[in-house]
Amino acid sequence: MHAITIPEPGGPEALVWDEVPDPVPGPGEVLVEVAAGAVNRADILQRQGFYEPPPGASPYPGLECSGRIAGIGPGVTGWNVGDEVCALLSGGGYAEKVTVPAGQLLPVPEGVGLTQAAALPEVACTVWSNVFMVAHLRPGETLLVHGGSSGIGTMAIQLAKAVGARVAVTAGTKEKLQACAELGADILVNYREQDFVEEVRKATDGAGADVILDNMGAKYLERNVKVLAVNGRLAIIGMQGGVKGELNIGALLAKRAAISATSLRARPLEEKAAIVAAVREHVWPLFADGHLRPVVDRELPMRDAAAAHRVLEESGHVGKVLLITAQGA
Repeated sequence: MHAITIPEPGGPEALVWDEVPDPVPGPGEVLVEVAAGAVNRADILQRQGFYEPPPGASPYPGLECSGRIAGIGPGVTGWNVGDEVCALLSGGGYAEKVTVPAGQLLPVPEGVGLTQAAALPEVACTVWSNVFMVAHLRPGETLLVHGGSSGIGTMAIQLAKAVGARVAVTAGTKEKLQACAELGADILVNYREQDFVEEVRKATDGAGADVILDNMGAKYLERNVKVLAVNGRLAIIGMQGGVKGELNIGALLAKRAAISATSLRARPLEEKAAIVAAVREHVWPLFADGHLRPVVDRELPMRDAAAAHRVLEESGHVGKVLLITAQGA
C-alpha cells in the first residue's frame, strides 16, 4: 500500500507519499481500507517532530479515517468485511489501509457520506468527552468555544445547541464568525478586535461562561478564569498559545470553578472505547435527525497532504480538511 511517511521532521514538504508494507490486524483489531482521512493540528506537530505516536501505534500521521472493513482479526465480533465505518486512530490515517482496535470503530452515521464521515471521529470524541463527560454542559448554560470555526469548534457549536445550551465563540474574521452563526452560535467575538471576557460578560448579564472549551492554553488562561461563571468549568484541549501560564488560584476558589486538561491519543484502549461507545449512543443519532452535520472545508488527494497542512497552518479554513484516497475518490 501507499502511506504518507515522514523521513525527517520539517515543513509540509517533509510529508512523502511512499510505498510501505500492508498492516495486518492483530487480536481485537480490524483492517480498514481507507476512503478518506482528516487533518488535525496534532498531525502538524508530528510532522515537525514534536508529537511522537504512542508506543505500538502506526508511525504515519492521521488520527481519524473512514472506509470499509477489509479484514477482521481474532476475537472481533459485531463487524463484518465490507461494513462502512469511520474510526478514531492513534496514527495511520494518512494511508490506504490501517488497523484499528474494534472498540474505536463507528458505523458511518445515517445521512452522512463515506468520505465525509472521516471528518467526525476525532472532533466528536473530543467534544463529547470534554464538554459533556468531563465538564457536564447542561441545557440553559453558556458554552464558550475558542476557535469556533475549527473542526472541533464547529462540532462543539452544533452539539451544544442540540442539548439546549447557549454558545459563544471566538474567531479571527467576519467570515469565520458568520460560519459559526450559521451553525447556531449566539455570541460572536472577533478576538482580533474585541475582548472575549468583556463581550461574553456583557451578553450574559455579567454571569460569564459556564463551560469553556479552550485550544489556546497558556495565552488565554488568566482571561478564561476571569470569564468563567460561578461553578464554571474550563476544559483545556490544546496549547496553541503556549504551555506555561500563571493561575490565580484565589479567583478560581472564589468562583468554585474547575479546570481539566485532556488529550485523546495517548489514552488507554479501554478509555477510548468508552468514549467511542458514548459518542455512538448520544451523538450519532443527532446526524439522522438533522441536528448535526459534518463541516468540511475542502477535500484533497491524500498524496497532496503537504498542501492540506499548508491550509491548516494558514488558518483560512472552516471545519475539516479531508484527504481522499483512490478508494474514496
